Amino acid sequence: MKKFDKLIAVVLSVYVLISLVLPILFQSINNEESSEYKVEINRIYLGLVKGSTFTEPNLSSYEYIKSVAFLPEISRPSNEELDKFYKSSNGMEYEIKPWYDGDNLLGYLRFNYINRKVHNSFLLKVELVLFMFAVSMISILLYIRNSILKPFNTLSEMPYELSKGNFKEDIKESKDRYFGKFIWGINILRESLDHHKVKELRLQKEKKLLLISISHDIQTPLNTIKLYAKAIAEEVYDTNEKKILAAKQIQEKSLEIESFVRELIKTSTEDVLDIEVVDGEFYLKDLMDKIVLTYKEKCNLKMIDFIVEDYNNKLVKGDLDRAFEVIGNILENAFKYGDGKEIKVSFYEEDYCQLIKIFNTGGIVSQNEFNHIFDSFYRASNSEGKQGNGLGLYICKGIMKKMDGEIFAECEKEGMSFTLVFR
Repeated sequence: MKKFDKLIAVVLSVYVLISLVLPILFQSINNEESSEYKVEINRIYLGLVKGSTFTEPNLSSYEYIKSVAFLPEISRPSNEELDKFYKSSNGMEYEIKPWYDGDNLLGYLRFNYINRKVHNSFLLKVELVLFMFAVSMISILLYIRNSILKPFNTLSEMPYELSKGNFKEDIKESKDRYFGKFIWGINILRESLDHHKVKELRLQKEKKLLLISISHDIQTPLNTIKLYAKAIAEEVYDTNEKKILAAKQIQEKSLEIESFVRELIKTSTEDVLDIEVVDGEFYLKDLMDKIVLTYKEKCNLKMIDFIVEDYNNKLVKGDLDRAFEVIGNILENAFKYGDGKEIKVSFYEEDYCQLIKIFNTGGIVSQNEFNHIFDSFYRASNSEGKQGNGLGLYICKGIMKKMDGEIFAECEKEGMSFTLVFR
């Protein structure tokens, strides 16, 4: 802001300086031009006085002198002739010089000329135009300062505050055409982050209570297993029937512990899929335009052939933003695990459903790994050394189900493909 204020001050200073310099500059031009017509008068006068009779001079080479008139001294001119001689012609200025032949006065020469002085009215017009220009420039700069830079400066601290977890400070909403919607979006983001923070704290509390409860529940069957295992190890049971009964008890308690673990895993993954999905509709073209705009340039930079085949624009069921998230996740996996040669998006229609198939070249996973690629926290052997948490495809599957759709994977000859089904 301070630098911009300095810019406004500089513009104002330049205007004041020019306003002061212009009159001086125009005055110097006037002085220069006022001496030029006198030079021409003297040149013509010297040419005329060399003779004793007046001859109309050729004025084609002169810039200022437009005509020369002669009033003889010998004759007695009438008042009408005198008025005509001394009267201004066509708004031109004139200068009168006496013509002598020795000591004898022959008459008077009148030189009509145009003096191209910059009049005060013209200078005033220039000053007025300059003033209007300066006012316009300063008004624009002040508008930029107050309507764009000042609100932006107010908002500049908000991302930093959000990064520190300060979600309580609200920003006053504005109808500003540039930042009104942005301020509204920042407030929505702040409220969303605050909501998720409260929700996260609640989930953490519930998880701790669940872990304490399950730990307590697991302890009982675990003690039973330890007891039977110790009895078997110390050969307390003298018959096979008793040993088999003990083994069945161990198996039963193991299944009980397994159910507790399954419940724990289910609870841990349910909050991962707590994603809001809008039950609506969107056009296929809107989705693909967004995909192409986001990933076309990225593929060009990575030198990957990004092919989007022709399709018919259809109205499909689902959430545009979540559908974009699903396809984006698959494309990011293609960048990460593919061989960087080709990504192709194809379109099909089947049983009143719109199918989008995303294929990328590269290595495929084993059959055993393929059976688990949609499981939570599962990462195949080709993910070693690559960032990730094994939740991407699991979340994609959950989102597609919430949109009443489906997602399928397929190992092909030259790579992997994922097919999304939209109603």
